[in-house]
Amino acid sequence: MCDKSNAEEIVQEMLNYLETADYSIREEMVLKVAILAEKYATDYTWYVDVILNLIRIAGDYVSEEVWYRVIQIVINRDDVQGYAAKTVFEALQAPACHENMVKVGGYILGEFGNLIAGDQRSSPLVQFQLLHSKYHLCSPMTRALLLSTYIKFVNLFPEIKPQIQEVFRQHSNLRSADAELQQRASEYLQLSIIASTDVLATVLEEMPAFPERESSILAVLKKKKPGRVPENEIREGKSPAPTTNHQNDQSTGQAPTVNNASTDLLGLSTPPASQPAAPSNTGVLLDMFGDIYSGSQNSANNINNLAPAQSTYNAKKFVCKNNGVLFENDLIQIGVKSEFRQNLGRLGLFYGNKTSFALQNFLPSISCPDDLSSKLNIQVKPVEPVLEAGAQIQQMVNAECIEDFVDAPSMIITFIYNNVPQKLTIKLPLTINKFFEPTEMNGESFFARWKNLGGNQQRSQKIFKASQPMDLNTVRTKLLGFGMQLLDGIDPNPDNFVCAGIIHTRTQAVGCLLRLEPNKQAQMYRLTVRSSKESVSQEVCELLADQF
Repeated sequence: MCDKSNAEEIVQEMLNYLETADYSIREEMVLKVAILAEKYATDYTWYVDVILNLIRIAGDYVSEEVWYRVIQIVINRDDVQGYAAKTVFEALQAPACHENMVKVGGYILGEFGNLIAGDQRSSPLVQFQLLHSKYHLCSPMTRALLLSTYIKFVNLFPEIKPQIQEVFRQHSNLRSADAELQQRASEYLQLSIIASTDVLATVLEEMPAFPERESSILAVLKKKKPGRVPENEIREGKSPAPTTNHQNDQSTGQAPTVNNASTDLLGLSTPPASQPAAPSNTGVLLDMFGDIYSGSQNSANNINNLAPAQSTYNAKKFVCKNNGVLFENDLIQIGVKSEFRQNLGRLGLFYGNKTSFALQNFLPSISCPDDLSSKLNIQVKPVEPVLEAGAQIQQMVNAECIEDFVDAPSMIITFIYNNVPQKLTIKLPLTINKFFEPTEMNGESFFARWKNLGGNQQRSQKIFKASQPMDLNTVRTKLLGFGMQLLDGIDPNPDNFVCAGIIHTRTQAVGCLLRLEPNKQAQMYRLTVRSSKESVSQEVCELLADQF
Protein backbone atom coordinates (compact mmCIF):
# COMPACT_ATOMS: atom_id res chain seq x y z
CA MET A 1 0.00 0.00 0.00
CA CYS A 2 3.03 2.27 0.26
CA ASP A 3 4.46 4.08 -2.78
CA LYS A 4 6.18 7.37 -3.56
CA SER A 5 2.91 9.28 -3.52
CA ASN A 6 1.95 8.37 0.05
CA ALA A 7 5.23 7.24 1.68
CA GLU A 8 5.69 10.40 3.76
CA GLU A 9 2.14 10.22 5.10
CA ILE A 10 2.38 6.51 5.96
CA VAL A 11 5.79 6.90 7.62
CA GLN A 12 4.48 9.83 9.68
CA GLU A 13 1.47 7.76 10.80
CA MET A 14 3.80 4.93 11.82
CA LEU A 15 6.03 7.35 13.73
CA ASN A 16 2.99 8.75 15.54
CA TYR A 17 1.80 5.24 16.45
CA LEU A 18 5.29 4.19 17.52
CA GLU A 19 5.12 6.55 20.50
CA THR A 20 2.37 4.44 22.10
CA ALA A 21 2.90 1.09 20.33
CA ASP A 22 3.17 -2.14 22.30
CA TYR A 23 6.79 -2.87 23.16
CA SER A 24 6.60 -6.26 21.47
CA ILE A 25 6.24 -4.74 17.98
CA ARG A 26 8.46 -1.68 18.29
CA GLU A 27 11.65 -3.26 16.97
CA GLU A 28 9.96 -4.50 13.80
CA MET A 29 8.15 -1.18 13.33
CA VAL A 30 11.46 0.67 13.55
CA LEU A 31 12.99 -1.58 10.89
CA LYS A 32 10.04 -1.12 8.54
CA VAL A 33 9.90 2.65 8.98
CA ALA A 34 13.63 2.84 8.23
CA ILE A 35 13.22 0.69 5.10
CA LEU A 36 10.23 2.70 3.79
CA ALA A 37 12.01 5.99 4.43
CA GLU A 38 15.09 4.85 2.53
CA LYS A 39 13.18 3.19 -0.32
CA TYR A 40 10.86 6.09 -1.10
CA ALA A 41 13.01 9.08 -0.13
CA THR A 42 13.11 11.68 -2.88
CA ASP A 43 14.60 14.24 -0.50
CA TYR A 44 17.25 12.75 1.79
CA THR A 45 16.85 15.52 4.34
CA TRP A 46 13.44 13.92 5.02
CA TYR A 47 15.15 10.53 5.44
CA VAL A 48 17.59 11.98 7.99
CA ASP A 49 14.67 13.54 9.89
CA VAL A 50 12.83 10.20 9.97
CA ILE A 51 15.79 8.22 11.33
CA LEU A 52 16.59 10.81 14.01
CA ASN A 53 12.91 10.77 14.99
CA LEU A 54 13.07 6.99 15.25
CA ILE A 55 16.00 7.26 17.64
CA ARG A 56 14.25 9.95 19.67
CA ILE A 57 10.97 8.02 19.96
CA ALA A 58 12.23 4.43 20.27
CA GLY A 59 15.99 4.59 20.77
CA ASP A 60 16.21 1.25 22.58
CA TYR A 61 14.65 -0.49 19.58
CA VAL A 62 16.87 1.10 16.93
CA SER A 63 19.38 -1.58 15.99
CA GLU A 64 22.96 -0.88 14.95
CA GLU A 65 22.04 -1.56 11.33
CA VAL A 66 19.61 1.38 11.33
CA TRP A 67 22.03 4.02 12.56
CA TYR A 68 24.90 2.51 10.53
CA ARG A 69 22.74 2.93 7.42
CA VAL A 70 21.93 6.60 7.98
CA ILE A 71 25.65 7.30 8.36
CA GLN A 72 26.41 5.43 5.12
CA ILE A 73 23.80 7.46 3.25
CA VAL A 74 24.99 10.78 4.67
CA ILE A 75 28.61 10.02 3.77
CA ASN A 76 27.63 8.98 0.24
CA ARG A 77 25.49 12.09 -0.47
CA ASP A 78 27.20 15.48 -0.46
CA ASP A 79 23.88 17.32 -0.68
CA VAL A 80 22.68 16.13 2.74
CA GLN A 81 25.86 16.34 4.83
CA GLY A 82 25.46 19.90 6.06
CA TYR A 83 21.80 19.36 6.88
CA ALA A 84 22.59 16.14 8.76
CA ALA A 85 25.28 17.89 10.82
CA LYS A 86 22.92 20.75 11.70
CA THR A 87 19.99 18.44 12.53
CA VAL A 88 21.96 16.04 14.70
CA PHE A 89 23.60 18.97 16.51
CA GLU A 90 20.14 20.28 17.40
CA ALA A 91 18.96 16.81 18.44
CA LEU A 92 21.91 16.45 20.83
CA GLN A 93 20.79 19.52 22.74
CA ALA A 94 17.81 17.66 24.19
CA PRO A 95 18.27 17.10 27.97
CA ALA A 96 17.45 13.38 27.65
CA CYS A 97 19.35 12.11 24.65
CA HIS A 98 19.45 8.41 23.73
CA GLU A 99 22.88 6.83 23.38
CA ASN A 100 22.19 5.89 19.76
CA MET A 101 21.69 9.60 19.05
CA VAL A 102 25.09 10.30 20.63
CA LYS A 103 26.67 7.67 18.35
CA VAL A 104 25.13 9.19 15.22
CA GLY A 105 25.98 12.70 16.40
CA GLY A 106 29.57 11.78 17.21
CA TYR A 107 30.14 10.16 13.83
CA ILE A 108 28.48 12.85 11.70
CA LEU A 109 29.97 15.83 13.54
CA GLY A 110 33.41 14.21 13.44
CA GLU A 111 33.13 14.04 9.65
CA PHE A 112 31.09 17.13 8.80
CA GLY A 113 31.08 19.38 11.88
CA ASN A 114 33.12 21.91 9.88
CA LEU A 115 30.06 22.53 7.66
CA ILE A 116 28.18 24.18 10.55
CA ALA A 117 31.14 25.60 12.47
CA GLY A 118 30.72 29.07 10.90
CA ASP A 119 27.65 29.70 13.07
CA GLN A 120 28.61 30.87 16.58
CA ARG A 121 25.78 28.73 17.99
CA SER A 122 27.54 25.63 16.64
CA SER A 123 31.16 26.75 16.83
CA PRO A 124 33.90 24.10 17.16
CA LEU A 125 34.14 24.52 20.94
CA VAL A 126 30.34 24.36 21.34
CA GLN A 127 30.19 21.14 19.27
CA PHE A 128 32.94 19.57 21.37
CA GLN A 129 31.43 20.62 24.70
CA LEU A 130 27.99 19.37 23.65
CA LEU A 131 29.31 15.93 22.72
CA HIS A 132 31.55 15.67 25.76
CA SER A 133 28.63 16.53 28.08
CA LYS A 134 27.18 13.13 27.06
CA TYR A 135 30.48 11.25 27.36
CA HIS A 136 30.27 10.11 30.99
CA LEU A 137 26.70 8.85 30.54
CA CYS A 138 27.66 6.47 27.73
CA SER A 139 28.89 2.89 27.51
CA PRO A 140 32.61 2.20 26.84
CA MET A 141 31.86 1.42 23.18
CA THR A 142 30.23 4.83 22.64
CA ARG A 143 33.01 6.58 24.56
CA ALA A 144 35.52 4.95 22.21
CA LEU A 145 33.58 6.33 19.23
CA LEU A 146 33.56 9.80 20.80
CA LEU A 147 37.33 9.69 21.35
CA SER A 148 37.65 9.07 17.60
CA THR A 149 35.38 12.08 17.00
CA TYR A 150 37.64 14.22 19.21
CA ILE A 151 40.79 13.31 17.28
CA LYS A 152 38.89 14.16 14.08
CA PHE A 153 38.15 17.56 15.68
CA VAL A 154 41.89 18.08 16.21
CA ASN A 155 42.26 17.95 12.42
CA LEU A 156 39.09 19.93 11.62
CA PHE A 157 39.46 22.54 14.37
CA PRO A 158 43.12 23.01 15.47
CA GLU A 159 42.04 25.92 17.71
CA ILE A 160 40.43 23.53 20.24
CA LYS A 161 43.29 21.03 20.30
CA PRO A 162 44.37 21.90 23.90
CA GLN A 163 40.87 21.17 25.30
CA ILE A 164 40.74 17.87 23.45
CA GLN A 165 44.21 16.83 24.57
CA GLU A 166 43.13 17.51 28.14
CA VAL A 167 40.33 14.94 27.73
CA PHE A 168 42.79 12.38 26.34
CA ARG A 169 45.03 12.98 29.36
CA GLN A 170 42.27 12.43 31.92
CA HIS A 171 42.99 9.64 34.39
CA SER A 172 39.66 7.98 33.60
CA ASN A 173 40.78 7.58 29.96
CA LEU A 174 44.53 7.02 30.08
CA ARG A 175 44.13 4.59 32.99
CA SER A 176 40.70 3.26 32.08
CA ALA A 177 39.89 -0.32 33.05
CA ASP A 178 38.60 -0.69 29.48
CA ALA A 179 41.59 -1.57 27.29
CA GLU A 180 40.05 -0.05 24.14
CA LEU A 181 39.47 3.34 25.81
CA GLN A 182 42.94 3.32 27.32
CA GLN A 183 44.59 2.51 23.98
CA ARG A 184 42.62 5.10 22.02
CA ALA A 185 43.25 7.86 24.55
CA SER A 186 46.98 7.09 24.63
CA GLU A 187 47.44 6.78 20.87
CA TYR A 188 45.24 9.74 19.96
CA LEU A 189 47.05 11.92 22.49
CA GLN A 190 50.46 11.05 21.00
CA LEU A 191 49.13 11.50 17.47
CA SER A 192 47.89 15.00 18.30
CA ILE A 193 51.27 15.91 19.85
CA ILE A 194 53.73 14.36 17.40
CA ALA A 195 52.04 14.47 13.99
CA SER A 196 52.43 17.45 11.69
CA THR A 197 49.40 19.17 10.18
CA ASP A 198 49.93 17.33 6.88
CA VAL A 199 50.18 13.94 8.58
CA LEU A 200 47.06 14.63 10.64
CA ALA A 201 45.14 15.67 7.53
CA THR A 202 46.16 12.43 5.80
CA VAL A 203 45.48 10.08 8.72
CA LEU A 204 42.21 11.76 9.68
CA GLU A 205 40.84 12.60 6.26
CA GLU A 206 37.12 12.38 5.56
CA MET A 207 35.67 8.87 5.24
CA PRO A 208 35.44 7.68 1.63
CA ALA A 209 32.06 6.80 0.15
CA PHE A 210 30.72 3.38 1.06
CA PRO A 211 30.20 0.89 -1.80
CA GLU A 212 26.53 0.66 -2.79
CA ARG A 213 24.98 -2.66 -1.79
CA GLU A 214 21.77 -4.08 -0.37
CA SER A 215 20.58 -2.14 2.64
CA SER A 216 21.81 -3.78 5.85
CA ILE A 217 18.39 -3.02 7.37
CA LEU A 218 16.64 -5.03 4.68
CA ALA A 219 19.02 -7.91 5.34
CA VAL A 220 18.06 -7.85 9.04
CA LEU A 221 14.36 -7.89 8.23
CA LYS A 222 14.82 -10.84 5.86
CA LYS A 223 16.51 -12.81 8.66
CA LYS A 224 13.49 -12.32 10.91
CA LYS A 225 11.15 -15.28 10.54
CA PRO A 226 7.61 -14.32 11.50
CA GLY A 227 6.36 -16.41 14.39
CA ARG A 228 9.75 -17.67 15.54
CA VAL A 229 12.08 -16.86 18.41
CA PRO A 230 15.35 -15.30 17.14
CA GLU A 231 18.13 -17.90 17.35
CA ASN A 232 20.09 -15.96 19.93
CA GLU A 233 17.07 -16.04 22.27
CA ILE A 234 16.61 -19.83 22.20
CA ARG A 235 17.97 -21.20 25.43
CA GLU A 236 19.85 -24.46 25.57
CA GLY A 237 17.53 -27.40 26.06
CA LYS A 238 14.41 -25.43 25.17
CA SER A 239 12.72 -25.82 21.81
CA PRO A 240 11.54 -22.60 20.17
CA ALA A 241 7.83 -22.04 20.62
CA PRO A 242 5.66 -20.21 18.07
CA THR A 243 6.00 -16.49 18.79
CA THR A 244 4.80 -13.06 17.94
CA ASN A 245 8.03 -11.06 17.71
CA HIS A 246 9.96 -12.08 20.83
CA GLN A 247 6.94 -13.24 22.81
CA ASN A 248 6.51 -16.98 23.27
CA ASP A 249 3.01 -18.44 23.30
CA GLN A 250 2.73 -21.57 25.38
CA SER A 251 3.68 -24.52 23.27
CA THR A 252 0.34 -26.26 23.71
CA GLY A 253 -1.49 -23.43 21.95
CA GLN A 254 -4.05 -23.43 24.78
CA ALA A 255 -4.35 -21.49 28.00
CA PRO A 256 -4.26 -23.40 31.29
CA THR A 257 -7.22 -23.70 33.61
CA VAL A 258 -7.70 -20.37 35.34
CA ASN A 259 -8.50 -21.74 38.78
CA ASN A 260 -5.32 -23.80 39.09
CA ALA A 261 -2.81 -22.21 41.47
CA SER A 262 0.06 -23.43 39.32
CA THR A 263 -1.29 -21.73 36.19
CA ASP A 264 1.57 -19.96 34.43
CA LEU A 265 0.30 -17.10 32.31
CA LEU A 266 3.79 -15.98 31.38
CA GLY A 267 4.80 -19.42 30.18
CA LEU A 268 7.72 -19.59 32.59
CA SER A 269 6.94 -22.97 34.10
CA THR A 270 6.25 -26.19 32.25
CA PRO A 271 3.23 -28.37 33.16
CA PRO A 272 3.93 -32.11 33.58
CA ALA A 273 3.55 -34.12 30.37
CA SER A 274 0.89 -36.29 32.00
CA GLN A 275 -1.27 -33.25 32.74
CA PRO A 276 -1.84 -31.36 29.49
CA ALA A 277 -3.14 -27.83 29.81
CA ALA A 278 -6.92 -27.68 29.74
CA PRO A 279 -8.66 -25.26 27.39
CA SER A 280 -10.32 -22.16 28.77
CA ASN A 281 -11.86 -18.97 27.48
CA THR A 282 -9.08 -16.73 28.74
CA GLY A 283 -6.93 -16.88 25.60
CA VAL A 284 -3.18 -17.44 25.44
CA LEU A 285 -0.99 -15.01 27.33
CA LEU A 286 2.53 -14.37 26.23
CA ASP A 287 5.91 -15.32 27.72
CA MET A 288 8.22 -12.32 27.66
CA PHE A 289 11.22 -14.17 28.99
CA GLY A 290 12.42 -17.58 27.89
CA ASP A 291 13.73 -19.11 31.11
CA ILE A 292 11.99 -21.81 33.15
CA TYR A 293 11.08 -20.78 36.66
CA SER A 294 11.79 -23.27 39.39
CA GLY A 295 11.64 -21.14 42.55
CA SER A 296 10.74 -22.42 45.99
CA GLN A 297 7.18 -22.38 47.30
CA ASN A 298 6.70 -20.34 50.45
CA SER A 299 4.20 -17.97 51.96
CA ALA A 300 5.40 -14.38 51.93
CA ASN A 301 4.90 -12.46 55.14
CA ASN A 302 4.50 -9.17 53.31
CA ILE A 303 1.49 -10.27 51.21
CA ASN A 304 -1.75 -8.90 52.67
CA ASN A 305 -5.46 -9.57 52.10
CA LEU A 306 -4.96 -12.34 49.57
CA ALA A 307 -7.39 -15.01 48.50
CA PRO A 308 -6.75 -18.13 50.65
CA ALA A 309 -4.14 -19.77 48.44
CA GLN A 310 -0.45 -20.57 48.52
CA SER A 311 1.81 -17.85 47.07
CA THR A 312 5.08 -18.14 45.19
CA TYR A 313 7.37 -15.28 46.15
CA ASN A 314 11.14 -15.31 46.32
CA ALA A 315 12.75 -11.93 45.63
CA LYS A 316 16.16 -13.18 46.81
CA LYS A 317 16.68 -15.28 43.68
CA PHE A 318 16.74 -12.12 41.54
CA VAL A 319 20.05 -10.97 43.04
CA CYS A 320 21.80 -13.20 40.49
CA LYS A 321 19.25 -13.12 37.65
CA ASN A 322 17.22 -10.49 35.81
CA ASN A 323 14.23 -12.37 34.39
CA GLY A 324 11.52 -14.60 35.80
CA VAL A 325 8.35 -14.82 37.89
CA LEU A 326 8.54 -12.42 40.83
CA PHE A 327 5.23 -13.33 42.49
CA GLU A 328 2.31 -15.67 41.84
CA ASN A 329 -0.88 -16.77 43.55
CA ASP A 330 -4.34 -17.93 42.41
CA LEU A 331 -5.28 -14.47 41.18
CA ILE A 332 -2.25 -12.93 39.57
CA GLN A 333 1.18 -13.68 38.19
CA ILE A 334 3.85 -10.96 38.18
CA GLY A 335 6.89 -11.41 35.99
CA VAL A 336 9.92 -9.19 35.59
CA LYS A 337 12.46 -8.63 32.83
CA SER A 338 15.20 -6.10 33.53
CA GLU A 339 18.34 -4.63 32.01
CA PHE A 340 21.00 -2.34 33.43
CA ARG A 341 23.77 -0.15 32.05
CA GLN A 342 26.13 1.71 34.39
CA ASN A 343 23.94 3.66 36.86
CA LEU A 344 20.71 3.28 34.86
CA GLY A 345 18.25 0.41 34.89
CA ARG A 346 14.92 -0.49 33.33
CA LEU A 347 12.46 -3.10 34.55
CA GLY A 348 9.50 -4.46 32.65
CA LEU A 349 6.83 -5.77 35.04
CA PHE A 350 4.22 -8.08 33.53
CA TYR A 351 0.91 -8.51 35.35
CA GLY A 352 -1.16 -11.53 34.29
CA ASN A 353 -4.76 -11.95 35.47
CA LYS A 354 -5.27 -15.68 36.14
CA THR A 355 -8.98 -15.41 36.89
CA SER A 356 -12.19 -15.24 34.90
CA PHE A 357 -13.04 -11.84 36.45
CA ALA A 358 -11.58 -8.46 35.51
CA LEU A 359 -9.37 -6.94 38.22
CA GLN A 360 -10.82 -3.48 38.88
CA ASN A 361 -9.07 -0.36 40.22
CA PHE A 362 -5.74 -1.99 39.40
CA LEU A 363 -3.04 0.31 40.78
CA PRO A 364 0.66 -0.52 41.23
CA SER A 365 2.61 2.18 43.11
CA ILE A 366 6.17 2.52 44.38
CA SER A 367 6.97 2.76 48.09
CA CYS A 368 10.43 4.08 48.89
CA PRO A 369 11.75 4.89 52.40
CA ASP A 370 12.99 8.47 52.72
CA ASP A 371 16.65 7.48 53.01
CA LEU A 372 16.35 5.31 49.89
CA SER A 373 14.49 7.83 47.72
CA SER A 374 17.51 10.16 47.88
CA LYS A 375 19.81 7.36 46.67
CA LEU A 376 17.64 5.67 44.05
CA ASN A 377 15.53 7.64 41.59
CA ILE A 378 12.49 5.60 40.43
CA GLN A 379 10.08 6.55 37.64
CA VAL A 380 7.02 4.38 36.96
CA LYS A 381 4.85 4.44 33.85
CA PRO A 382 1.15 4.21 34.84
CA VAL A 383 -1.05 1.34 33.66
CA GLU A 384 -4.73 1.02 32.82
CA PRO A 385 -6.98 0.62 35.91
CA VAL A 386 -8.70 -2.54 34.60
CA LEU A 387 -6.86 -5.83 34.02
CA GLU A 388 -9.24 -7.95 31.98
CA ALA A 389 -9.82 -11.65 32.65
CA GLY A 390 -6.96 -13.70 31.25
CA ALA A 391 -5.11 -10.59 30.06
CA GLN A 392 -1.58 -9.42 30.60
CA ILE A 393 -0.29 -5.86 30.79
CA GLN A 394 3.20 -4.43 30.97
CA GLN A 395 4.54 -1.65 33.17
CA MET A 396 7.93 0.01 32.69
CA VAL A 397 10.00 1.11 35.69
CA ASN A 398 13.11 3.25 35.17
CA ALA A 399 15.74 3.42 37.90
CA GLU A 400 18.80 5.62 38.40
CA CYS A 401 21.37 4.84 41.09
CA ILE A 402 22.37 8.18 42.63
CA GLU A 403 24.58 6.69 45.35
CA ASP A 404 25.06 3.26 46.89
CA PHE A 405 22.04 1.95 48.80
CA VAL A 406 21.02 -1.01 50.97
CA ASP A 407 17.26 -1.52 50.96
CA ALA A 408 15.15 -2.17 47.85
CA PRO A 409 11.98 -0.24 46.94
CA SER A 410 8.61 -1.96 47.25
CA MET A 411 5.79 -2.15 44.75
CA ILE A 412 2.35 -1.94 46.37
CA ILE A 413 -0.36 -3.38 44.12
CA THR A 414 -4.01 -2.84 44.98
CA PHE A 415 -7.05 -4.04 43.05
CA ILE A 416 -10.58 -5.35 43.48
CA TYR A 417 -11.26 -9.00 42.64
CA ASN A 418 -14.92 -10.10 42.60
CA ASN A 419 -15.82 -7.11 44.81
CA VAL A 420 -13.11 -8.00 47.36
CA PRO A 421 -10.22 -5.49 47.84
CA GLN A 422 -6.76 -7.03 47.45
CA LYS A 423 -3.31 -5.70 48.30
CA LEU A 424 0.18 -7.04 47.56
CA THR A 425 3.49 -5.62 48.73
CA ILE A 426 6.55 -7.02 46.97
CA LYS A 427 10.16 -5.94 46.88
CA LEU A 428 11.43 -4.92 43.45
CA PRO A 429 14.59 -6.76 42.30
CA LEU A 430 16.72 -3.61 42.54
CA THR A 431 19.91 -4.28 44.49
CA ILE A 432 23.24 -2.46 44.35
CA ASN A 433 24.95 -5.25 42.39
CA LYS A 434 22.63 -4.53 39.42
CA PHE A 435 24.75 -1.46 38.74
CA PHE A 436 28.02 -3.38 38.39
CA GLU A 437 30.15 -3.03 35.28
CA PRO A 438 32.34 -6.16 34.88
CA THR A 439 36.04 -5.25 34.83
CA GLU A 440 38.84 -7.31 33.32
CA MET A 441 42.10 -7.41 35.32
CA ASN A 442 45.26 -9.49 35.18
CA GLY A 443 46.68 -11.18 38.27
CA GLU A 444 49.28 -8.50 38.96
CA SER A 445 46.73 -5.67 38.81
CA PHE A 446 44.20 -7.56 40.88
CA PHE A 447 46.49 -8.39 43.79
CA ALA A 448 48.12 -4.95 43.77
CA ARG A 449 44.68 -3.38 44.07
CA TRP A 450 43.61 -6.04 46.59
CA LYS A 451 46.57 -5.13 48.79
CA ASN A 452 45.83 -1.40 48.55
CA LEU A 453 42.27 -2.02 49.73
CA GLY A 454 43.33 -3.99 52.78
CA GLY A 455 42.20 -1.53 55.46
CA ASN A 456 39.44 -2.53 57.88
CA GLN A 457 37.27 0.32 56.61
CA GLN A 458 37.46 -1.00 53.06
CA ARG A 459 36.77 -4.69 53.42
CA SER A 460 34.03 -6.97 54.61
CA GLN A 461 34.27 -10.69 55.27
CA LYS A 462 31.82 -13.48 56.06
CA ILE A 463 32.46 -17.14 56.85
CA PHE A 464 29.32 -19.23 56.53
CA LYS A 465 28.09 -22.78 56.03
CA ALA A 466 26.78 -23.84 52.63
CA SER A 467 22.97 -24.05 52.68
CA GLN A 468 23.03 -26.80 50.02
CA PRO A 469 25.62 -29.32 48.77
CA MET A 470 28.57 -27.45 47.33
CA ASP A 471 28.72 -27.43 43.52
CA LEU A 472 31.44 -25.24 41.99
CA ASN A 473 29.60 -24.98 38.66
CA THR A 474 26.56 -23.59 40.45
CA VAL A 475 28.81 -21.15 42.34
CA ARG A 476 30.30 -20.01 39.05
CA THR A 477 26.86 -19.46 37.51
CA LYS A 478 25.74 -17.36 40.48
CA LEU A 479 28.88 -15.22 40.39
CA LEU A 480 28.41 -14.56 36.69
CA GLY A 481 24.80 -13.58 37.35
CA PHE A 482 25.88 -11.31 40.21
CA GLY A 483 27.30 -8.85 37.67
CA MET A 484 31.05 -8.78 38.32
CA GLN A 485 33.77 -10.04 36.00
CA LEU A 486 34.86 -13.57 36.93
CA LEU A 487 38.66 -13.65 36.65
CA ASP A 488 39.83 -17.16 35.82
CA GLY A 489 43.35 -18.33 36.54
CA ILE A 490 44.09 -15.47 38.93
CA ASP A 491 44.00 -17.21 42.31
CA PRO A 492 46.72 -19.78 43.12
CA ASN A 493 44.00 -22.12 44.41
CA PRO A 494 41.96 -23.27 41.36
CA ASP A 495 38.87 -23.82 43.57
CA ASN A 496 38.81 -20.16 44.63
CA PHE A 497 36.86 -17.51 42.70
CA VAL A 498 37.95 -13.90 42.24
CA CYS A 499 35.87 -11.15 40.64
CA ALA A 500 36.23 -7.47 39.80
CA GLY A 501 33.70 -4.80 38.94
CA ILE A 502 32.82 -1.13 39.16
CA ILE A 503 29.54 0.03 40.72
CA HIS A 504 28.29 3.08 38.86
CA THR A 505 26.30 5.77 40.63
CA ARG A 506 25.44 9.28 39.49
CA THR A 507 27.98 10.73 41.92
CA GLN A 508 30.89 8.30 41.59
CA ALA A 509 32.21 4.97 40.36
CA VAL A 510 33.24 2.55 43.11
CA GLY A 511 35.74 -0.20 42.29
CA CYS A 512 35.06 -3.52 43.99
CA LEU A 513 37.04 -6.77 44.29
CA LEU A 514 35.77 -10.11 45.57
CA ARG A 515 37.28 -13.42 46.62
CA LEU A 516 35.22 -16.51 47.42
CA GLU A 517 37.02 -19.49 48.99
CA PRO A 518 34.97 -22.72 49.14
CA ASN A 519 36.03 -25.40 51.63
CA LYS A 520 34.50 -28.59 50.21
CA GLN A 521 35.51 -30.76 53.14
CA ALA A 522 33.88 -28.54 55.74
CA GLN A 523 31.11 -27.36 53.36
CA MET A 524 31.97 -23.77 54.33
CA TYR A 525 32.61 -20.58 52.36
CA ARG A 526 34.81 -17.61 53.17
CA LEU A 527 33.76 -14.51 51.25
CA THR A 528 35.90 -11.35 51.25
CA VAL A 529 34.89 -8.13 49.51
CA ARG A 530 37.12 -5.07 49.23
CA SER A 531 36.25 -1.69 47.77
CA SER A 532 37.11 1.96 48.24
CA LYS A 533 33.84 2.46 50.15
CA GLU A 534 33.00 0.50 53.30
CA SER A 535 29.22 0.58 52.78
CA VAL A 536 29.65 -0.99 49.33
CA SER A 537 31.88 -3.76 50.67
CA GLN A 538 29.35 -4.62 53.38
CA GLU A 539 26.29 -4.62 51.13
CA VAL A 540 27.95 -6.63 48.33
CA CYS A 541 29.18 -9.17 50.89
CA GLU A 542 25.73 -9.53 52.49
CA LEU A 543 23.92 -9.86 49.16
CA LEU A 544 26.22 -12.51 47.74
CA ALA A 545 26.59 -14.55 50.93
CA ASP A 546 22.81 -14.82 51.07
CA GLN A 547 22.86 -16.68 47.73
CA PHE A 548 24.74 -19.70 49.12
